[in-house]
Amino acid sequence: MHSMDYPIQSSGQLSAHLRSLRKSRGLNQVQLGAVLGVGQTRIARIERDPTAVSVEQFLALLGALGVQMVLRPNGPSVADASANAPGAASTKPAPTRRRPLGEPW
Repeated sequence: MHSMDYPIQSSGQLSAHLRSLRKSRGLNQVQLGAVLGVGQTRIARIERDPTAVSVEQFLALLGALGVQMVLRPNGPSVADASANAPGAASTKPAPTRRRPLGEPW
């Protein structure tokens, strides 16, 4: 892990980190909203519930805050262990609903 990595394991942790990043950049919710083209209430909602945005919107938010998302393995997962078990069946991931690009915030 890098010295400035922030491991996130829950939406509550993400919420706190997003708010902290915004404040550390010297931005209030109105200013961050102006950068993203949304209102203060939308930024407040995202900070309260970061699951309320699409991946594209989330990445735009991170970019506006001057950070990026990095996915890094943290050790063997339960799925890895069960996949290597004798007689383990192959499983497909569940289909996901894709939001149309350009969907409004």
